[in-house]
Amino acid sequence: MKSTSLSLIAGAVALAAVTGFAAVTVPDAGGTTTAKAAARLPVERSSLLCPAPGLSDLAETEYTSFTPAAKGGDAAGPAGTAELLSSTAAKDDEKESGKSKKKTKKAAPDKPVVLLKEPGKPVTAEVSGADAPALVGTATGRLAPGWTAQQTTTVEAGDSRGLLGVSCTAPDTDFWFPAASTAKSREDYVHLTNPDDTAAVADIELYGPDGTLKSDVGEGITVPARSGVRVLISTLTSKAADDVTVHVTTRTGRVGAVVRSADSKTGSDWLPASTEPAGTLVLPGIPADATSVRLVAFAPGEDDADLKVMLLGKTGSISPAGHEELHVKSQMTAGVDLKDLTRGEAGSLVLSPAQDGKATPVVAALRVVRGKGANQEVGYIPATGPVGAQATAADNRAKGSVLSLTAPGAAGTVKVTASAGSKGGTPVSKTYEVGAGTTVAVTPPVPAGLKGTYALTVETQSGGPVHAARTLTVPMGGIPMFTVQTLPDDRGTVEVPAAEQDLSVLDD
Repeated sequence: MKSTSLSLIAGAVALAAVTGFAAVTVPDAGGTTTAKAAARLPVERSSLLCPAPGLSDLAETEYTSFTPAAKGGDAAGPAGTAELLSSTAAKDDEKESGKSKKKTKKAAPDKPVVLLKEPGKPVTAEVSGADAPALVGTATGRLAPGWTAQQTTTVEAGDSRGLLGVSCTAPDTDFWFPAASTAKSREDYVHLTNPDDTAAVADIELYGPDGTLKSDVGEGITVPARSGVRVLISTLTSKAADDVTVHVTTRTGRVGAVVRSADSKTGSDWLPASTEPAGTLVLPGIPADATSVRLVAFAPGEDDADLKVMLLGKTGSISPAGHEELHVKSQMTAGVDLKDLTRGEAGSLVLSPAQDGKATPVVAALRVVRGKGANQEVGYIPATGPVGAQATAADNRAKGSVLSLTAPGAAGTVKVTASAGSKGGTPVSKTYEVGAGTTVAVTPPVPAGLKGTYALTVETQSGGPVHAARTLTVPMGGIPMFTVQTLPDDRGTVEVPAAEQDLSVLDD
């Protein structure tokens, strides 16, 4: 997502929040003022969007909503609420015509599916079947800073089987999804959710190994007000390609966007958007027992990109044998299998310019498979930003969570807090040191007396930057079902310039 858009929105929110507290002062006789340093203040409104989890009558979905307790006590800041509401309808796009599909039922948009009333303790809700709609969420007051929601779906059988996890996303106007596909074995959908009261219009562009996959039907897709639309990307082009980069932009309005990928052999999961194009990318959280890791990258600009590929492990960094560098042609998607990458050790991938001084922006994602034969399961890891001040993974269980922390540059120290449980439990915290150029994979702390699920919040204490990802594993029927969520900065605070009124401009 574009950081510029988010920064402008957040800045406007924060400025609106502090305007009511501004004092009118008369300037001193000298008419001089002293500039004050900008302050970081908590945001007072946050928006999140969760895609429709359906496509299977066997789907069981759990939503988790959580806001970290404020430093110095959870009573800080004005009161507020955080609620996830059903969109008016989550429906299939007409471009799916000819395929078997089930329309979803219209849900009451004014009744919260999940309602969070206090920080520091997660709230959950469950839905079943293919009819669950997309959700539109808003948090205000003291529940806005750091508000996080996760949607976790279990599908026990069928081509869409798997553990599908996704962090609900903020609305934006520009998204990149490397590692999608139009291959015959894949069924990938772009899910678009509109949070606003007016319709949004979106375009979907596809890029394969040979460049643009031309299509007119991906242009001008209307997403009705407070609704969700899903588009099967293989209907947007006649060409089958194993590796496809999907680019979603809006002409009017804003949307939440995420890709749901299903493979007939390896199951399904959500593919979140890559961080915005950059010369250096970090993809954290590759499981130690990964049996297949495929890197997919795309260069959106006019220049080719030559990338150095490094795996950061427990003791340091190595270059994957035979894949020390990756050449990505302009406007073309490049994919490579990194066989035997982890060798039984969890790690994180770093892509950086192969030549000093020549940084070409790229986007990237990993397709990770665990298990073998009929017991395989897939997950996706997009390039992501650092933890920054604070980041949260909302849905964690008593067993099955692994937290990966990587410091691609300087060493860093982070504090990890396990929240109270959704049904009971006492928060606990632990500090971890991450060596320069390494990845630390840990079993995170669990709340004392845990009942229900809990959230993990990671805060940078010193050094860094540190990147993080959480892997959640729920074995089922001999299959190591899993999902990976990255933990970028939650943007819970915004820098607000100090300002005061100058009445001298009214003097004659």
